[in-house]
Amino acid sequence: MGQKTVYMFPGQGSQSVGMRSKLGTLTSEQKELFSAADYLLGFPLSALIDEGPDGELTRTPNTQPALLVMGTAFAMALDARGFKADIVMGHSLGEYTALVHCGVIEFNDAVRIVRRRGELMEKAVKNTPGKMAAVIGTERAKLLEILSECSKDGVIEITNFNSPQQVVLSGETATVTRAVGMINEGGSGKAVELNVSAPFHSSLMKPVAEEFEKFLADFTFNRPRLEFIDNVTGAMENDPERIKKKLVEQLSKPVQWEKSVLAACDAGAALFVESGPGTVLSGLVKRIVKEQKIQNGEKLLREG
Repeated sequence: MGQKTVYMFPGQGSQSVGMRSKLGTLTSEQKELFSAADYLLGFPLSALIDEGPDGELTRTPNTQPALLVMGTAFAMALDARGFKADIVMGHSLGEYTALVHCGVIEFNDAVRIVRRRGELMEKAVKNTPGKMAAVIGTERAKLLEILSECSKDGVIEITNFNSPQQVVLSGETATVTRAVGMINEGGSGKAVELNVSAPFHSSLMKPVAEEFEKFLADFTFNRPRLEFIDNVTGAMENDPERIKKKLVEQLSKPVQWEKSVLAACDAGAALFVESGPGTVLSGLVKRIVKEQKIQNGEKLLREG
């Protein structure tokens, strides 16, 4: 117990055109990662990350492998600076990067898996367009009242429990838009639409879960070499088959981030390091725990 370090890997919404520059000068190992992803995908993902356009990078089949390779490259850079993860966890898509880092999934397999996951998610919303919005500072009872009213028009659900003050909504486009308006006009907190292309972790994703499960069946998962916390339960998991099953469930179930952070603390986490672009997870952890130290990977690499 005591002084464990957590690597936490961000998910969709943390991407930005030009984000490779945040890694500084790439090592030969990092260059190999990006080359491998370009080769496996059959198109220059690296160029899309470097040059955009943003609309293409934000498409979920592209965002997912882009953030997977970025998170893995960040972890390499952090390791090289003397950090060492004892516990790994990722937010939504970031869970796959965590699984690569702890040896459950081979990097090359993970690239193929998240690309397929993105394609299936994109397909799921062709018939039912949807989106997501973060809600900050709204009392839970008031929020449930608003959701109950809006759900008369279509699907809307709480799909990320991010911190005591923040949850994320997913659902059909018009329904989420209406809820965002009601929250912002009612003065009971603030709602902001997210830069993602589909209503992740909602029941709208259920149609693709079966197809994704069949796709995953062909991949070998190993036991984690480090302690791993999953999104679906927000608890430690070390059984490869159960991890695989939870990745399928994760498509249409909420992300239990707050529980995950508390589980890491219970296991002895003293330092949380965000391994990837952006500062989203560092911000959330600050709102969940007070005693633990939090480091942002981007800032660490900038400072050299």
